[in-house]
Amino acid sequence: MSVNTVPGIPGLNIEDLKLSGFKVHKLPSSIGAPGSRGRRDFYKMGLVTGDMTVYYGDQIAKINDTFLFFINPNVPHSVAHRGKIKGYACIFTETFISGRERTGILKHSPLFHTGDTPVIPLNNEQAAFITGIFQKMLAVHSEDYHYKGELIRSCIELIIHEALRIQPAQNILQFKNAAARIAHLFADLLERQFPVERASEPLRLRTAQDFATALSVHVNYLNRSVKEITGKTTSVHIAERITAEAKALLQHTDWSVADIAYALGFEYPTYFNNYFKRITGITPKILRKEKV
Repeated sequence: MSVNTVPGIPGLNIEDLKLSGFKVHKLPSSIGAPGSRGRRDFYKMGLVTGDMTVYYGDQIAKINDTFLFFINPNVPHSVAHRGKIKGYACIFTETFISGRERTGILKHSPLFHTGDTPVIPLNNEQAAFITGIFQKMLAVHSEDYHYKGELIRSCIELIIHEALRIQPAQNILQFKNAAARIAHLFADLLERQFPVERASEPLRLRTAQDFATALSVHVNYLNRSVKEITGKTTSVHIAERITAEAKALLQHTDWSVADIAYALGFEYPTYFNNYFKRITGITPKILRKEKV
């Protein structure tokens, strides 16, 4: 039986990742040929020392030192390196990191600012501190500690705080073309709607046409731009983000399914139930019952 793995990430089984929500690993010294510039369905952050080139959307970052990197799954990316590298990486899903108490810092981090550089150079002192955090995550990852998921989340948050302290958001990205700029604006506008804090304030933008109107472009142009840059349609991005928020609300709040449906812009709970089941394969109530 074949195993659904990802090249360059040792021991990563996609199905296991979906169940646990995270994986921490030491980087292999040799990754082989660079991967295609595609999307993945998980976030990634790491500490690397080596001679590398990171292709991230329309950006190219060449590094020959020690640095932190942050990868957003909405941005096509790949990595090429020359010679041996060393370091650590942590991979996690949207659901794992989307607890209500952490969404504020995440929304202001390099993980959600698709236009910021994904690479942050470190000096020796900074590298030593971050190394210690990754080593702690790696040690805990292999243990049976009941709260290791929560400890990993805290470590991830600490690394993000350090990244923001070392290098605040830059907002100086030069886009390769107009399509890249529109795709970036769409991604930021989509993410700014979350987290949903009150059921009385439902989502404003739920369709490709809603976003096109907000961005003052034709919907066909928005759809072409997003598809060209990310490989996914505008509607798929919206559906995935609404579904991720629905899961977070079901798992981390005591809101009724009806309240969640209204907060996410559905006129009737039945519409939300059908929508959620079509995308996830289960109903909202079943997901809530399966909550650990």
